[in-house]
Amino acid sequence: MKVNVAIRNVLIPALCVSLMVISGCKSKEKALSTSKQGETLIDVYCQGSEYNSDKEYTRANQVGESIDQATAKKKAMSNARADLASAVQTRIKGVIDNYVNSRELNNDEDTRERFESLTREVIDQKLNDVRTICEKTTKTSAGNYKTYIALEMAMDGLMDAMNSKLSNDDILKIDYDYEQFKKTFEEEMNKMEKERENN
Repeated sequence: MKVNVAIRNVLIPALCVSLMVISGCKSKEKALSTSKQGETLIDVYCQGSEYNSDKEYTRANQVGESIDQATAKKKAMSNARADLASAVQTRIKGVIDNYVNSRELNNDEDTRERFESLTREVIDQKLNDVRTICEKTTKTSAGNYKTYIALEMAMDGLMDAMNSKLSNDDILKIDYDYEQFKKTFEEEMNKMEKERENN
């Protein structure tokens, strides 16, 4: 009789603890899957706030994947350069529009097109001077290589190159005002910086 009581005194509490642990694990599992909703957090290299554009630099990041490591890097670099060129072109278009309007040249479509054409040339040249600020290569479970790249272009270097090109152009140099252009450029960069901070 004493043995049965002793077993019961040990077995019942042990059973209760086991049931609580099992039910606790199940509720934890359920809470985990409910809060995640079947999603898995992915850590993407070379991205994040430190790789966003600001008034001093325009930045772009991309990824390339291939069975060949060199090809993965080429893809990532090519995609990042294309994104960077597009972002710079968008920023500079705002500068040109504001500058041409401020100089009251908005009725002269040829002047606007000339500005845009010359700045495209400058951007294409400056793409050779971009700096790689992040580069990571991984290998996937399928055996492919993935390269993550972030690039940046300094906006002050772009401003200097644009000034040189515009001030030496036979058609534009008559109406070109460096100080006004620089002021418009800086205003546009500051505006974009504020927009970035507000997002």
